[in-house]
Amino acid sequence: MRYSVCLFYLLFLLFGTRTVAAAEIPVSPGDDLQQLLNTSQTGDQLVLKAGRYRGNFIVSKSIVLSGQSGAVIDANGKKDALRITAPNVTVRGLEVVNWGDDLTAQNAGIYVQKGADNALVEHNTLQGDSFGIFFEKVDGGLIRNNRVKGNSSLRSADRGNGIHLSLVKNIEVRDNEISETRDGLYIISSQNNRLINNRMHDLRFGIHYMYSHSNEVVDNQSWNNRVGLALMSSRNLLIAGNVSRDNESYGILMNFITYSEIRDNRIQRIHAPGMGTVLGAEGKALFVYNSAFNTIRGNSFVDSDLGIHLTAGSEGNKVYENAFINNRTQVKYVVNDTQEWSAKNGNLSRGNYWSDYLGWDMNGDGLGDTAYEPNDSMDRLLWKYPSSRLLINSPAVVVLRWVQQQFPVFKAPGVKDSYPLMANPAQGYIDSNTNISAADTSIDSSVANQAVEYKQNGEQSL
Repeated sequence: MRYSVCLFYLLFLLFGTRTVAAAEIPVSPGDDLQQLLNTSQTGDQLVLKAGRYRGNFIVSKSIVLSGQSGAVIDANGKKDALRITAPNVTVRGLEVVNWGDDLTAQNAGIYVQKGADNALVEHNTLQGDSFGIFFEKVDGGLIRNNRVKGNSSLRSADRGNGIHLSLVKNIEVRDNEISETRDGLYIISSQNNRLINNRMHDLRFGIHYMYSHSNEVVDNQSWNNRVGLALMSSRNLLIAGNVSRDNESYGILMNFITYSEIRDNRIQRIHAPGMGTVLGAEGKALFVYNSAFNTIRGNSFVDSDLGIHLTAGSEGNKVYENAFINNRTQVKYVVNDTQEWSAKNGNLSRGNYWSDYLGWDMNGDGLGDTAYEPNDSMDRLLWKYPSSRLLINSPAVVVLRWVQQQFPVFKAPGVKDSYPLMANPAQGYIDSNTNISAADTSIDSSVANQAVEYKQNGEQSL
């Protein structure tokens, strides 16, 4: 009897705990897809054959839902096309179209709701009026290699965001392309997420952050938008290696950003429409509003209406080793205290590279022998009274500027770079003739030497 019990126990260990093997289930357009989703088991893979699957489908099991080429989920113009309610779901290789347009109800092509942690959404194509991919109140997940396109016939405010993260953490969003939605990537009240190598164009904001902390935004590209990156009310962000070009109002906008690092970004050709006729409507490569204790280094601000605009108590920021090249105005600084824009790097203090710096480096240490001060009292007067620009080249203004240079006691507080760099330090140097396309963001190494040649030859423009 004892041996029988032992044998039964061994057989139970060998076979009794074994689960049913996951199945690959082919699905045709004539099948009841929702029924198959309901009866599937954990780990199953449902493979949709080419064709159109109409309806609003709920994935409540931890499965893989994938599609062969030509498999289309059509939501019939209402609700969500796919709603994910289970954890560890994969949605791959589908074309998703025609979901609802109710922004209040948060209609989305693919909606991942609370409890659906660790979802993988990849290699899908989505086109619709409202939100493309929406993650809400989940922990963990990966969104990669998707293409999301909105409806350009709608007003921007009436569209949803391409990829929307709300109250989430530990999500990675990489290698996606988003166009013609409201904002490309919208992140609100979400922590410890990573946005990597996404491409955003023809939008309101390429990336939009609100109340989100400890996030990384790395190697993304934003072009032909109103704003490249809009960062608001967040802290401990890493914004690195991004390209923002040919946007209208701002390359990067920082509004109440603290304790963050903005480095090695390349911002080019930020020009506001109507700049020639509307006073104060400059396109700003970097706009810093009420933001403090950040590090801004290694960036290129190139060929824009305004390089950096700081205002509203934006103090305590470290600004060094950036390149300011061919901007109409390099710096606009509206505050009452002097700020030193240089910092120690090892044993040496290093400032920034300025394409309009006319000083010399007599001892060959790579630093200008005189400080660079981008603004004076006349600049502040012109900012306060824009109509006075009519007098900018008058003899009286020229004399006043000469007096400020000769008698520093008359100088107003502003930005001062005591250690201006003679060569461009930025990792990715861009001049006004270099175009960054979506397909190729490489910068020829020979271009990086133009700044050095400029100083060596004593030229005044690149």
